[in-house]
Parts: sequence; structure tokens; C-alpha cells
Amino acid sequence: MSRILLSPPDVGAVERRLLLEAFDSNWIAPVGPHLDAFERQFAEMLGVSEAVALSSGTAALHLGLLAAGVRPGDRVITSTLTFAATANAIVYVGAEPVFVDVSPDTWTLDPDPLEEELARNARLGRRVGAVIPVDLYGQCADYARILAVAEQHGVPVVADAAEALGASYNGEQAGSFGLCAAFSFNGNKIITTSGGGMLVSRDSAVIARARYLSAQAREPVPHYEHVEVGYNYRMSNLLAAVGRGQLQSLPAKLATRRRINERYRAALATLPGLSFMPEAPYGRSNCWLTCVRVDATRFGFGPEHIRLHLDSCDIEARPVWKPMHLQPAFRECTIRGGEVAALLFEQGLCLPSGSSLSEMEQRRVISALEESRVVAGVPQEIPV
Repeated sequence: MSRILLSPPDVGAVERRLLLEAFDSNWIAPVGPHLDAFERQFAEMLGVSEAVALSSGTAALHLGLLAAGVRPGDRVITSTLTFAATANAIVYVGAEPVFVDVSPDTWTLDPDPLEEELARNARLGRRVGAVIPVDLYGQCADYARILAVAEQHGVPVVADAAEALGASYNGEQAGSFGLCAAFSFNGNKIITTSGGGMLVSRDSAVIARARYLSAQAREPVPHYEHVEVGYNYRMSNLLAAVGRGQLQSLPAKLATRRRINERYRAALATLPGLSFMPEAPYGRSNCWLTCVRVDATRFGFGPEHIRLHLDSCDIEARPVWKPMHLQPAFRECTIRGGEVAALLFEQGLCLPSGSSLSEMEQRRVISALEESRVVAGVPQEIPV
């Protein structure tokens, strides 16, 4: 049996055809018709006016912060439960990350401690350059509340929608909130361009600024003229061709991941001490990854035992993100709360959720997870 991966790329004949078309046309460099079309189609799909395709989601966050006017010495507030790229981009612009806990009901940035932290910085006269909500595992943050408190303090919102393409908040697409939003097309995301990302905005000036910086900040003159430092962040026309193919199958990929999530919930509902990441009532998750919490007292053991047993069955699973305030690289940063995120890291596990996962493979995952209790000698019923 082949190894079952967490979320492998899911590409097919359409992507291959478009890639070869781009190759045969000799539009290889980071310019070309597929790149222009990918940006246009992506923006239209989200209902925003502008998009710029970049080399990674991290690059999109970096340029989004620069376009938002974040300066060295600023503070940037974000969720502590996220991938390191969110915090790294803050450091790239010379700002200081400030981490805030998540809500147990959504696993996303908790608006209450966010408001407290914004108010505290205002009292201290500390400039907050931006707030970065993170749409975790494909679930949108609570944007109505976050945007309201950020606006009250005059702070722009740069959304980290890296994991959330196709998710929605009150009927609006993920990535359509705030000043701008960053997406990732890494190999494990809902759609992939091998590597890559996208910055989107309703503000054409934001994307114009990001586009300029992404191409080494080259001035529009015949020779190479630079009045400020730029970055080599543009996506190639080849990868954009793959992205266009992936966009065509996005609705099917979203439907498949939701079916996978629903099957997990139905099959594992009776296991004591095992629960799923909640879906917030204000939106619809893209179910990028199905995440569970394991209460070791009731289940019989914690998520690491499950992960190791699945690995022995040639099945990949992964802990949920380790909170940034627990990462050695960010140990000196301010944290407000953090207990919820720390508990989710202690109890959380991500199960295989790729859109290429077959029903037979998913049954294999479910059986192995159930078997993990038998292997450990756990009684069928654990007292509550």
C-alpha cells in the first residue's frame, strides 16, 4: 500500500495542457498571458478589483504589510496559532510581532483580547502598524468584529488567507476583507502552483505598490533605475498556467474536502474524548484540513500516540500549529493570553484531507485511528 499523505498536490490533464502551452509559447519568465489571466480570474472569483501573483504566500504577506505602510519599530498584532510565515513577514518589515490568543469556538483570532491589546498600545502611545487575522485551516476569522475594533484605532487589517481559498464569511469570499489579503499556493494547499502566492485588494494603489516592489522596484525607464529597494517576488508565467488549471477544478476540490470532513465526523463521532474543530456559524470553511482534538483522559492517550500509530500504518498526520509564543524564535515577543492556543496544540491533530484522498484510503485512516486504541490496550469505554 502506498503512503497516505496529509494534503498532496491534486493536478491533472488541464494543468499539464496549460503548462505545456506556456512552455511552447516561450513565455517562461515572470511575465506573460497566463500570468495576467491568472491574476484577473483570481480577482474576479473573489469579487475584488486587483490581484498580483507572487512567489509565495509569505511574499504576499510581506508586500501586504509594506503596502499597508507598516514601518520599522511598529507593532503588528496577529494570532499566536498560525504558521511561522505570518510572524516572519512581520519581522521582515522591521516590526515587532504581538501575539493574541484564539477563540475556542473558532480557533481564530479572538476579537476580545485583540481589542484589549489595541487599547493598551493606544494608552502607551505605541504605534500598531497592522492587524493580521489568520483564517486557520480554512476557516475565516470573525471579520465583522475584528474590522470594527481595528477601525476604531485606525489600524489597517492585512488578512492571512493562505489556507482559506474558497471559504466564506457571511456569504463573502475569504480574502475580500481588510485592506488586502494574502493567499498561498504551496503544494499542500487547496490549489497549488507548486510554489506561489497571491496578494489581493479592492484598492488598486495597494496592488500597484506591491507589484512595483515585487519586480525589484524597477522604475519605468529604458535603463535599470531603482530609487528604493525591491524584491524578486513575481510568479512565473509557467506556474500561473498551472494555477489557471487549478482554478477550474476549485469547486470540485472544495466539495471533495467537505465530504472528507463529513465522513470523518460521521465515522468518529462515537469515540470518547475526540472532537472536531468547530465550524463558525458566521461562515463556511473550505475544510482544507480536518483537525481533531483528543482529550487524553477520556480517549485513553493523547494525539501523539495516534500520530505515531498512523505513521506505522504509512499514514501521515500532523500536530496543529505550535503557537508562535511557544516558538524559540519569538519567545521575547508580547503575548496576550495564549492558553487556548497552547491547549489546542497539546490536543490537536490534523488528519489526511487532500482532495485526491479516495474513500477507500479514508476508511484506512479511520480504521487505523480506531485501531490505535486497541493497540494501546484502552478499554472500549473510558469513564467520563
